[in-house]
Amino acid sequence: MNKNINMAVLIDGDNIPSAYIKEMMEEVAKYGNPTIKRIYGDWTRPGLTKWKNLLLENAITPMQQYGYTKGKNATDSAMIIDAMDILYSQKVNGFCIVSSDSDFTRLATRLREAGMQVIGIGEKKTPNPFIVACDKFIYIEILKKQTKQKIENQENSETDNVDKITKKEIVLISTTINDLSDEDGWAFLGDVGSLLLKKQPNFDSRNYGFEKLTPLIKSIEKFEIEQRVNSKSKHKLIFVKNKKTHNNKGKRN
Repeated sequence: MNKNINMAVLIDGDNIPSAYIKEMMEEVAKYGNPTIKRIYGDWTRPGLTKWKNLLLENAITPMQQYGYTKGKNATDSAMIIDAMDILYSQKVNGFCIVSSDSDFTRLATRLREAGMQVIGIGEKKTPNPFIVACDKFIYIEILKKQTKQKIENQENSETDNVDKITKKEIVLISTTINDLSDEDGWAFLGDVGSLLLKKQPNFDSRNYGFEKLTPLIKSIEKFEIEQRVNSKSKHKLIFVKNKKTHNNKGKRN
């Protein structure tokens, strides 16, 4: 992701808790410059009152949307219309859609068709169609966990809201390494991480209690890691391969 791109951040105020807005905005800043920040909801409703001070602190513009018909979500429609207006204005190169609602699946797909980078942020209950429609999807529970760790300053809190790595994720990593590996089986870890996101946009090392992909890979005994000196800079490049005990029949020539 290019951190210098301009991004529009559109927040579904009816669908996202307000307590971690600061952490959400800090996360967005990793992927681009949030030049447009809007949150949508019916601000006459008491349930949205807790958002108001947070909006001032984070320079987010509230967009009023009345619920015209009971049972219909007018907020979603307003967000979608604004997103298309912003797209055609050509003022941004990417979008961050903050919601756990599958109604934004088609919007995310359409924005990507137009060449936009699309980041999704939502709760773990978010339906899979919306997740896979984004370039990357981040669970808000992970941001909550990070905040709790900072406050408590305790490593023991790592187990809170952390998923256990399963055979499914291990196979995903293994096949991705095979897809990218050279004749000796080695693949550049940066490329592995990028392809993992394309295959599964919600793949995030933080979901499993690791800040980065490297320590996650190291924690799994089925992979080998090698550091190599980069001739063009002082930085070391990290390569990874499947251990020989793995079944590598799926490796392409």
